[in-house]
Amino acid sequence: MSLCPQPGSQVPEETARVARAAFPKGHPYLTLRDELETMYAESFFEDVFPQRGQPAASPGRLALVAVLQCAENLSDRQAADAVRSRIDWKYLLGLDLVDPGFDFSILRAFRDRLLAGGLEQRWLDDLLERFRERGLLQARGKQRSDSTHIQAAARNLNRLECVGETMRHALHSLVEIAPQWLQERVPQDWYDRYGPHCVQYRFPTTESARQRLILHIGQDGRHWLQWVYASESAGALRQHPAVAILRRVWVQQYDVHDDEVHWRHTDNLPSTEHVMHSPSDPEARYSQKRATIWFGYTAHITETCDAARPHVMTPMVTTPATTQDEQVTETMHRALAQKNLLPAAHLRDRGYVDTQVLIDSAHHHSIEVLGPMKVDTTWQAQSGKGFDVSSFPINWETQRVTCPGGHVSQVWADSRDNAGNPRVDVRFAKASCQACPVRTDCTRSVKGPRTLSFKPRRQHELLQWARQRAHTAEFKERYTKRVGIEGTISQGTRSFGLRRSRYMGHMC
Repeated sequence: MSLCPQPGSQVPEETARVARAAFPKGHPYLTLRDELETMYAESFFEDVFPQRGQPAASPGRLALVAVLQCAENLSDRQAADAVRSRIDWKYLLGLDLVDPGFDFSILRAFRDRLLAGGLEQRWLDDLLERFRERGLLQARGKQRSDSTHIQAAARNLNRLECVGETMRHALHSLVEIAPQWLQERVPQDWYDRYGPHCVQYRFPTTESARQRLILHIGQDGRHWLQWVYASESAGALRQHPAVAILRRVWVQQYDVHDDEVHWRHTDNLPSTEHVMHSPSDPEARYSQKRATIWFGYTAHITETCDAARPHVMTPMVTTPATTQDEQVTETMHRALAQKNLLPAAHLRDRGYVDTQVLIDSAHHHSIEVLGPMKVDTTWQAQSGKGFDVSSFPINWETQRVTCPGGHVSQVWADSRDNAGNPRVDVRFAKASCQACPVRTDCTRSVKGPRTLSFKPRRQHELLQWARQRAHTAEFKERYTKRVGIEGTISQGTRSFGLRRSRYMGHMC
């Protein structure tokens, strides 16, 4: 189907009359149409629609329907029914009251065209550009960010379900492209074992029988991978994503010793950020934040918060659930830079802010990141009367630290923490600490001296300054604007189904 002509910028007279009589002044859909007229130009979709053939349904209108569908959390069928029956939708879309609409299956075909053409990000960028032209957006203003969890669309699987479903997924995927090759190799009992879904209630109830099933599946997967990688005729199969998923899951869940497959113990599994839990959604991860445990992703949302302008969401970055907030800051700033929407001040919560974020944001993007630093979790800082690291004056030139009792450190050594970041380790003399009258407020070691570990000079001084700044009246007044992002997330959760993924996979 070819691209259809551009829909008119004027709403049909009868539709406008009925809509204005039916809805109060200020209705969001009517206001949106009055302010922006046609939101999406047909020319934007030229790359994904042919120029000849029977005209398609208007891509500009379909794009707007897709936005409304997401805004009201509707299925494709419900969205198509709304186009036919709702006056406010007809007004926004510029349709006659008697317009019959379209079949709901067109929406899926339209989304497939967008994804195949790589237009999903350009779609948002085009709309932000139009907002900028109208003065609704400006660079070097204020923006605020926060994150929330997203439950994956895939089923939660335990380890046994995961390996069974991965084997089933691989067989069902490759039978579509190489049925003859598989029939020549697959044993008869595999049809019973991997035909139906692998779910908990189908597994043996005794532990010994479950262990035998685990090893059976492990041997089956190993044999299957050997067939794929040893056969000269299976070159195309080796490129299939299902093969890579199976191989990765088997490496994570099984060990091979003396040509025997063994189930990995829980203390021998890869780290959480690398473990694949479902072949249907291989990028989804398990994570926990305080009392919330979820399987899926994390959405990082940024919106403008200038007083004289409407609040508009700019980039929304989706990451696996195990990605820490501070790791996303640079990604978000690069996305804003590409849109020429970098803020002068970026208000963020404690999870996003560390000394490296403050330094990099100011150096690379001239952004002031405004947010509280992570608290000092040492018992000295938490007790309220102990001597934490801020109580020890540091002479960086002589590499000496003085304790509150007036004693000077004995050892100064450069080291690295578990993440490979540089640290400074300091130790005081044992004799000085043993005789110190305030020892109980300094260390809990029975016989050992006090030791300290802190960041290099630039980061350490910035950390102490940022922690002190968070208690000033000026900081608290400026930071009050950040709480508004909580309302945006709440609206997205209650109205738009933000915390439930609509599709399989990592959608940014």
